[in-house]
Amino acid sequence: MAYFYLKSAVVTIFLMVATMGCSAPSGNRTSSPTLDQTSTKSVAVTQIVEHPSLNATRDGLKQELAQAGYEVNKNLKWQWESAQGNTVTAVQIARNFAGEKPDVIVAISTPSAQAVISAAQNIPVIFSAVTDPLGAKLVTNQEKPGGWVSGVSALVPIGKQLDLIAKITPQAKRIGVIFNAGEANSVTLVKLLKQEAPARGMTIVEATVAGSNEVATAARSLVGRSDVIYIPTDNTVVSALESVIQIGINNKLPVYSGDNDSVAKGAIASLSFNYYDVGRQTGQMVIKVLKGEEIGEIAVESPTKLELHVNPRSAQAMEVKIPESVQASAVKVIK
Repeated sequence: MAYFYLKSAVVTIFLMVATMGCSAPSGNRTSSPTLDQTSTKSVAVTQIVEHPSLNATRDGLKQELAQAGYEVNKNLKWQWESAQGNTVTAVQIARNFAGEKPDVIVAISTPSAQAVISAAQNIPVIFSAVTDPLGAKLVTNQEKPGGWVSGVSALVPIGKQLDLIAKITPQAKRIGVIFNAGEANSVTLVKLLKQEAPARGMTIVEATVAGSNEVATAARSLVGRSDVIYIPTDNTVVSALESVIQIGINNKLPVYSGDNDSVAKGAIASLSFNYYDVGRQTGQMVIKVLKGEEIGEIAVESPTKLELHVNPRSAQAMEVKIPESVQASAVKVIK
């Protein structure tokens, strides 16, 4: 009997020590004092299409999670799916994720966010790289979203981007814009362009597309009708950016972009956010949810830092010279 009581006491003490978090170290655990080391978290990520800005957002998200101690194949189950530009596929992905009930679903881009929020009732959803969360009906209040949705909005500074166009190409008065009218984010951006353009003596010339296969035709339709082409953060158009750049070069029609990553692909310039940083910011919100914070109490956030990227080689190919003052203020000059 004495042995039994002694053994029970030892077991009790062991359990108390384990409960206090003083268990023996394990080689399979990630060393991070802020995490619950005994459980694996699951994060499912979807984006409407693969293009540099959305990919950078995804990569920033993953890096932020890793830096906080959430590592794939250790204590993080990571799933990622691209809808390849197809809204029907986006809905299917959203439904599949909802059925698996991960700890958090991250939806990068407005179309993916709309699909996920419709499918994933009561599963925490963090959206990212979304232009207008209110206009897209993702939330009804950005300060206190309530429910199970919050995220990072990335509304580009339309007025400042038009000012940049005027600095580099002062003769540009007709701004050709290619966009998918089926993307709520693009509708918002074109509306803002129309509001901002008159004060600068500019007019907006629209060319709409329904899919990426129509982008080249839309770009050609702007030749002779516009002085420059502006590519907003439209997922359909950005995924077919190369065709617009080529038409710009062939017709000496300057092409500007709403996102910085498109400058490396051939646009002349952009003043926008670093989408990798947008992903990091999104990751910080995901971490809050994984640690138990109520998602409905987390305010929608926006990036605040702008970067100027320029591409002198593309400018030269389109017979444009970027002023030295503009190039000197650029964070990144594409060689």
